[in-house]
Amino acid sequence: MTVRRLSAPTGLVALAVLLTGCGIRATEVPTDYGPAPSRVRCSLSEPDVATRPAGGLPARVFLLCGSSLVAVDRTARVPDGTSDSGRRVLVAQGLLNELAQQPSAAEKEAGYTSDVRRGITVTGPRSGDPEDTLRLSTDPDDLTSYSLAQVVCTFSDSAAAEGDGSVVLAGPADRSARRYTCTDEVRSRPGSNEPPAEEVRAG
Repeated sequence: MTVRRLSAPTGLVALAVLLTGCGIRATEVPTDYGPAPSRVRCSLSEPDVATRPAGGLPARVFLLCGSSLVAVDRTARVPDGTSDSGRRVLVAQGLLNELAQQPSAAEKEAGYTSDVRRGITVTGPRSGDPEDTLRLSTDPDDLTSYSLAQVVCTFSDSAAAEGDGSVVLAGPADRSARRYTCTDEVRSRPGSNEPPAEEVRAG
């Protein structure tokens, strides 16, 4: 390992530079040296049409890139004539399926990944739930912080929710639903900032 000699104001900054040179991502230490040379681009050079099937509802999913969430265009297929409640569930399931897919070649090249695993399903509210509740087959508490952030931010930015930056989720058990919010902190650091949640009941 080759260490470049740098003039740093503190030993802490020098340590951060040393770790970066070794391929180890350092903790957040403010510097004026700009982005590290190995930082991924987190942007596609052109629209990835291979990930957009014809027809359906234009939507966005949030994938991981580096330590942040980044929005990527997708399409959720929803049959015509679906009721509002049924439409919400179908959109949510379509988005879950998109999140669980392996990123395309172009997305991988840009540094995108997803922590959402295959097999998660979603259903509508039960008796006593708020009408906009989405119940997952996996309890939200059992998802990783990255996965939960992806799901919450994707749903809250779609027709699966009310468009106010939040979404009401619950697991398969008979526990109360909670309203999760996608915040700037969650989008920028999903690994250390879980979506804020508060219990909600039917009005």
